[in-house]
Amino acid sequence: MTIEDKFEELKVDDNTPQEQIAEVQAYEEADTRIGRDDPFTFGQRKLQSEEEVWNHNAWDNVEWGEEQVKEAQEKIAKQYEAPVKDFDKKLYNGNPARYWDIFYKNNKENFFKDRKWLQIEFPQLYEATKENYGPVTIFEIGCGAGNTLFPILNQNQNKDLKIIGADFSPKAVDLVKTSENFNPDFAHAAVWDLANPEGALPEGVEPHSVDIAVMVFVFSALAPDQWQQAVDNLAKILKPGGKILFRDYGRYDLAQVRFKKNRLLDDNFYIRGDGTRVYFFTEEELREIFTSKFIENKIGTDRRLLVNRKRQLKMYRIWLQAVFEVPK
Repeated sequence: MTIEDKFEELKVDDNTPQEQIAEVQAYEEADTRIGRDDPFTFGQRKLQSEEEVWNHNAWDNVEWGEEQVKEAQEKIAKQYEAPVKDFDKKLYNGNPARYWDIFYKNNKENFFKDRKWLQIEFPQLYEATKENYGPVTIFEIGCGAGNTLFPILNQNQNKDLKIIGADFSPKAVDLVKTSENFNPDFAHAAVWDLANPEGALPEGVEPHSVDIAVMVFVFSALAPDQWQQAVDNLAKILKPGGKILFRDYGRYDLAQVRFKKNRLLDDNFYIRGDGTRVYFFTEEELREIFTSKFIENKIGTDRRLLVNRKRQLKMYRIWLQAVFEVPK
């Protein structure tokens, strides 16, 4: 796994992107084991006692006790003492695409092109690339620099595969289209806001034409009042029986509890140092959001304890992963 891969998964949000990458480099020896575990089992290396914590670089399915939950809640409660000012809220919420555009402009060299863990976490993506799979359309929503699109495209042997990448950052879409890995015979990229209130579909995408929609660390960038519109727009794109593959930040993740003053936009919703927004979900929230239109296939919480043994530091990461399905 590259440093840039870890940057996306381990991103701690109160620093600049450059500081975040430097921090990830400090933890490079930590084996996160992402991509080696069943997506709803999340690994088998379980911490049996606190005395064992420094024996390995990572632990799976780390359960939190009441004391740890209370500590996280206390840290979050302090964030309410100095939230983002109303004027700044309007600024950040008024044009969120602008901040993502700046992010991709400043970090165009800092992105990996190999999400190997996708092959384990979401194997149906790679089944679709096999030679005799047949016609299939995959849609990476919030494609960024093509972090899911290109690994699939590079492995594809299916002459009937179509893969679409869309992002509301024009800079991100430009990075995809100008990449040497972009193949217009199979791929298409477009600027699109998942939560656009007009319900418009991406350029070149027909209603109910997508078999698999991929949303990896995407939904968390939306404000809560955008969720329903986003779900409605998703329903317009997917075929009956189509699937949504989802991975995003979970409540009390390290990135959330580390936020300091002037970062809280709303309950569990924050502004990063680079101006991009992030929300931290619970399983119950995902269930409520998506089952208004879709069938819940699976929802799981991925809890990892990452350890830097040299510096005696612990990082508790929490991600949510889910698969939803369109009623047939």
